[in-house]
Order: sequence, then C-alpha cells, then structure tokens
Amino acid sequence: MTEYIYEDLSYKIIGACYEVFNYHGYGLREKAYYLALQEKYKILGLPFKLQLYAPIDLGTKKLRQYLDFLIDDKVIVELKVGRVIRQKYFDQIKSYLKTNKVKLGLLVLFSPMGVKVHRIANLY
Repeated sequence: MTEYIYEDLSYKIIGACYEVFNYHGYGLREKAYYLALQEKYKILGLPFKLQLYAPIDLGTKKLRQYLDFLIDDKVIVELKVGRVIRQKYFDQIKSYLKTNKVKLGLLVLFSPMGVKVHRIANLY
C-alpha cells in the first residue's frame, strides 16, 4: 500500500475540486474556479493563503511568482484550465515547492474530460 504525504488533507482538497467541477462543469476561466474553491475551502474549514508571493532569488534580481493556494501551510494547490497538462506547469509547482520548503503540491487541471490531479512531492 502506498502512503501519501498529508493523505487526509489532500483528499479534502481534491474532493473540493471535484465538487466545484461537478457543480460548474467545464468552460469557466481559471479565476472562476479559483473563487469557487476559495469559498469551498472556507466551508470545509481549511486554513489557506491566497496568491502567496513566492519570489525566487536569482542573485541580481528576483523572479516574481505567485502560487494559487497554500493550504494549512502544508500543501500548494496550483490551478489550470485546458485540455492538457504541460511540462511547464510541473516545473512551476516544483519551483514553488522548493522555494517555499513545502512537501506536497497538487496540480489541478479543470478539463473537458473532468478534473485531473497530479500529486508532486518535494522530499527536500
């Protein structure tokens, strides 16, 4: 049997994504799913931070980046809308995990085929 990092918490987060999708369906912009999830996480009593600034220090300059959700200071949730997951989305969330020293990221795609969730572990 596989053990998951923050198993109970991640199931709640993922369940909320499915509930939002089941209610709204496909075809909304990322911002709409983001706002709907924000309300769902409040209802579930999940503590979260929004659009958290997570800069990367490149020495002579900082790369500006903002992650969608940080749930309970443990799980980063990054939302995407479209038909496919692109490698750059994985690279993006891996960067967020590393720079914020967070162990788990959930890359959530709202697609015409439903919700697709990818768990990305950071075992720093």
